[in-house]
Amino acid sequence: MLIKIETLHASPIYEQLRNQIVMGIASKELAHGEVLPSVRRLGADLGINFHTVNKAYAMLCDEGYIVMDRRKGAVVAQPKANDEAFVHTLNGKLELAVAEAVCHGITEAEFIAICKRYYKTIGGNKNA
Repeated sequence: MLIKIETLHASPIYEQLRNQIVMGIASKELAHGEVLPSVRRLGADLGINFHTVNKAYAMLCDEGYIVMDRRKGAVVAQPKANDEAFVHTLNGKLELAVAEAVCHGITEAEFIAICKRYYKTIGGNKNA
């Protein structure tokens, strides 16, 4: 998986890294059980401070996307089904996304079409 960090982007680097790893897991570029590079190695490869990588890995671990193994390091976690905490967080994000779409004149049908397109391309859902 190729990770691209944009230092001039409005999002913090740790957040960009976290988001790209989540996208890699969702698109199956990163498989369950796959070992991620060490904090120091990934930091050196990307030219960023290892503390930044550590912060992204900590977020991913807290959110259940990776687990920390003493011997292997960061490992892609088994996906959780019916995670109530995630559903709660997702509802909040979607509520804001819908509000922003409404403010920009996006119709319900357009919003749903956008969601379906991303779900199909990222999630691999052929029925969307």
